[in-house]
Amino acid sequence: MSAVAGGGPLPAGVLPAGIRARMVPGINGLDMHVLEAGFETPGRPCLLLLHGFPELAYSWRKVMPALAGAGYHVIAPDQRGYGRTAGWDGDYDGDLASFRLLNLVRDALGLVAAFGYREVAAVVGHDFGASVAAWCALLRPDVFRAMVLMSAPFAGPPALPFATLDVPPAAPAPDIHAALAALERPRKHYQWYYSTREANADMWRPPQGLHAFLRGYYHHKSADWPGNRPFRLAGWTAGELAKLPTYYVMDLGLDMAATVAAEMPSPAAIAACAWLPEHELAVYAGEYARTGFQGGLQWYRCRTGGRFVGELEVFAGRAIEVPSCFIAGAADWGIEQSPGALEQMRATACTAMRGCHLVPEAGHWVQQEQPGEVLRLLLGFLAG
Repeated sequence: MSAVAGGGPLPAGVLPAGIRARMVPGINGLDMHVLEAGFETPGRPCLLLLHGFPELAYSWRKVMPALAGAGYHVIAPDQRGYGRTAGWDGDYDGDLASFRLLNLVRDALGLVAAFGYREVAAVVGHDFGASVAAWCALLRPDVFRAMVLMSAPFAGPPALPFATLDVPPAAPAPDIHAALAALERPRKHYQWYYSTREANADMWRPPQGLHAFLRGYYHHKSADWPGNRPFRLAGWTAGELAKLPTYYVMDLGLDMAATVAAEMPSPAAIAACAWLPEHELAVYAGEYARTGFQGGLQWYRCRTGGRFVGELEVFAGRAIEVPSCFIAGAADWGIEQSPGALEQMRATACTAMRGCHLVPEAGHWVQQEQPGEVLRLLLGFLAG
């Protein structure tokens, strides 16, 4: 199967008033598709909004006009591998290195430079976009003057082995994947499933159809699904990870399409979903129908394969020192899926953390499920 990125900007008819779409060429080898608000007045402070998986710049549509109304120039790109941004390699056997975190930071730097900014008021990242935002703030605090992470805590750079002289080598860590597969109810971790060759086709051409697959996926991770009641896990063990919902720790024999199909909302629930009505879901479905998911899945492969950990270890011991804030849905398991990450972010990874907020009646898609409260928190942080 082949994916097609690009295709020009999103038509104005699918965007809220005050948001425009445009193509920005020549960004680290990409022609970037960008949504923009607050562009009418030159000289405004800039906000850079970075989406996660499986989302798009469109995921920020509910907060962009109000942020522009507060005096900001708001820029939200389709990141490398997504949407109408073109120039990335969507082949499973293609250029995986271009999706590593340091190159994604280079994408962000190139974009704000193209707009003529030497610094931005804040970089805001959701889900996997939070990882990019965190590394932006860690590596270039002179450019990214503040940071907001949503739904995915940042625990800091990977550590280097320390004080190892004359110490016997540690025993290899237990194989978590073998342990998950050996459970009475055999399981597998979604990030390693996302790293398989089959994952893209499973989700791009699912039996229920792409629109229904995305509906099930977004529902399953939202506050609308009653099973999303997160709590702290004791550690990175098979028994503890198996307590996560199946969109994180899947049944061993099922793909993601079958996983979310088991939790599909009823027609009445779909009709009542005010935060993602059918016509908005159709925008996502239309974009992913063209591109497939492999571009976003490449990000997971960079994480799970370990190939690029070494270059991140160069920054071991560094902390994010710019003012920072964390926002997530109270019903979002993303805050607990990596045991200890939330606590480590607050204790050591971010030295100027100004707030850690869990938004009631929101799951993983917090800025879409509860945009009013997210805006209140964002604007309060930015004003402070």
